Amino acid sequence: MEQKTKPILTSFQIWWLAIRPKTLPASTAGVITGTAVAVMAGKFSLLPALAALGVGLLLQIASNLANDVFDFERGTDTSERIGPMRVTQAKLLTPRQVKIGLGVVIGLAGILGIYLAWIAGWPVIIIGLAAIASAILYTGGPYPFGYHGFGDLFVFLFFGLAAVAGTYFVQAHEVSIAAWCMAVPVGLIVVDLLVVNNLRDIHNDKKGGKNTLAVRMGAKNTRINYVVWMLIAYGIMPALVIARVLPLLSILTWLSIPAAWSVTRKVMTLEGKALNPALAGTSQLALIFALLFMAAALIYRLPPL
Repeated sequence: MEQKTKPILTSFQIWWLAIRPKTLPASTAGVITGTAVAVMAGKFSLLPALAALGVGLLLQIASNLANDVFDFERGTDTSERIGPMRVTQAKLLTPRQVKIGLGVVIGLAGILGIYLAWIAGWPVIIIGLAAIASAILYTGGPYPFGYHGFGDLFVFLFFGLAAVAGTYFVQAHEVSIAAWCMAVPVGLIVVDLLVVNNLRDIHNDKKGGKNTLAVRMGAKNTRINYVVWMLIAYGIMPALVIARVLPLLSILTWLSIPAAWSVTRKVMTLEGKALNPALAGTSQLALIFALLFMAAALIYRLPPL
């Protein structure tokens, strides 16, 4: 009988696994949304928008690499892990290699950050340094906040408020009410990405002493939490239109409700490894929501016939 051999992965494939590309839409959603608000306000600027997108992607990758190596070093990632493969735990890369990669990614983000600080001033430096610290301290450092139930809050702050308002700021050199308000729905959908991630890992995290909000709340309340954030994310859109913070076209984001319903059903009925598609689906939902809002912004700015 022939023995099956494991496929040999190239260096590129290993690093591709390490950066977890399926999670990256989460970092682009806030940047796209902030840029869409700038488009609506007539303050769109291409180069700062692209630089902000680059920073967002690089900081998400940095966070993924940090989680990979620090969760392994803390003993949370074991052979019992049911989520996507972690390269350090799988011994595809050494902790040192992952930390070097982390340093390179942070360095690249810093270069783009210097450009953004040059055009938009010192607030960008403060936001950038805080975001880098957050990416590392989520699972690293003496008090990793992801291990103490604060992950959801920090995801909302950086993937919602900082991403949307920060992207608008580097283009407009100010922050509008619309930018702050649009940080809420996008931020909450990205928080739900973490919610489903922690729901999937709830038993393994509990064993490893990682007291996420899901571990503290339990599976049932975590599922309710997911639904509540989703309802607020979609419910706030008509409220912002009625308050005249956003134009009526912003309701185009509701075209993503079928996708939201589909992924929510998975979260409410599945558990463990079966939640992996719901994780990817929530990430994609954040991107779809942002792209629909961008479509609304572009239509809004079309010259009258």
